Amino acid sequence: MRILIADDHDLVRDTMAFYLLREGAQDVIGASDLPLAIQAVATHPPFDIILLDYAMPGMDGLGGLSRMRLAAGSVPVTLFSGRLTPSLAQSAVASGAAGVIPKSLKPQSLYAALHLMIAGECFLPFELTVAGPGTPDPNLTQRELDVLTGLGQGWSNKRIAAALGLQDVTVKSYVRSLCRKLGAHNRTHAALTARARDLI
Repeated sequence: MRILIADDHDLVRDTMAFYLLREGAQDVIGASDLPLAIQAVATHPPFDIILLDYAMPGMDGLGGLSRMRLAAGSVPVTLFSGRLTPSLAQSAVASGAAGVIPKSLKPQSLYAALHLMIAGECFLPFELTVAGPGTPDPNLTQRELDVLTGLGQGWSNKRIAAALGLQDVTVKSYVRSLCRKLGAHNRTHAALTARARDLI
């Protein structure tokens, strides 16, 4: 995985690069503003994903996201920030962001979220979704939490079933329920959302 991180704080770039490389990223390139990030896209081998700090120099709000998407072509571009709101997150996704990442997201969850977006999925933490009619119920039963823990470990339904003494079909039912309650698109998204909310 080749990643471009654009953020005007050296410490943020260096810390994120350290954790992402430790998690298995092949290469992480940094840029301190939007023009340098666009230049990096033009001069480096193709990136798998690009992370843009919403508030860094040159961004001009979501206008910077649009400029980077134009420069990046088919490469997914995601926003990350320490001050995200549901409204901004929804606007970013509507403007073509592959997802929105809080800077508080744990390194393992960040790496998994990047994989999800590279695969074409949209990553939007539960707390950044807009509340309203039909908002998924976050209350989970103990058995659902047990299954969710297995998902967080990357276990298959069969392995979860064996560990909990359940049938495969029962685990599948729990996974469907978890996705509904967490507002997740699939089991991986459910695990990522749970980690982001400190449920597992």
